[in-house]
Amino acid sequence: MTVRIRQASLADLGTICRLRLQRTSWLAARGSDQWTQQGRGLPIEIFARAVGRAVDAGETWIAEFDGEPAGTITVNDRADEGLWSPGEIADAVIVHYMIVDLRFAGNQIGTALLGHAATLAHTTDRTWVRLDAWTTNTALHAYYQRSGFRLARIAAPEASSPSTALFERRADSWHTAPIPAIARRATLP
Repeated sequence: MTVRIRQASLADLGTICRLRLQRTSWLAARGSDQWTQQGRGLPIEIFARAVGRAVDAGETWIAEFDGEPAGTITVNDRADEGLWSPGEIADAVIVHYMIVDLRFAGNQIGTALLGHAATLAHTTDRTWVRLDAWTTNTALHAYYQRSGFRLARIAAPEASSPSTALFERRADSWHTAPIPAIARRATLP
C-alpha cells in the first residue's frame, strides 16, 4: 500500500468538498464545532471558492492511497489576518485545509501530506512549516504535537479566525525527497 502526492486539479474540487463535509460531520458527532457555521467555519460554498483559487494557483495537493484520493492539503505563503507575523510568514510555508478521508485514517496519509509541505518548504528555501488549528480542538492539537509540531502560541483574541492555535515545525526536521519537476509547477514567492 503506497501513498502518492500529486497536485490537485479542478476535477478534484468535488472530492475535496466531500472530504470537508465528511470531516465536519465526524467532528460534530464528537461534539466539536470545527468547520461548522456555529463555530464560525466557512460555509461549504465559500470553502469551495477558496480551495478552487488555491487549486488554480497550484497550491493544493491530493494524497492517493493505492490510486484512490485519500486526503488533501493546501500549502502557500499566506495566513489569516492576525495569526502569524509578516516575518514568521516570510520564512515559512503555511498549511491549510489538511483533511484525510476517514476511510484511510491510520494509513499515515496526514504524515505524508505534512512531509510534502516540508518538501515544499525546502524547495522554496523556507525554514518552517506553520499552521493554525481549530482553537478548541485539543485532539487535533495533540495530533500535530505527535507529528513533531510545537505549539508556538495561541493567537491574540482579536485574530479573525476560529483557528488560533499556532503550530510550527522546522522543515529540516523531516527527511524529505526532492519534488519532481512537474510538482514544482507553482512555487512560492
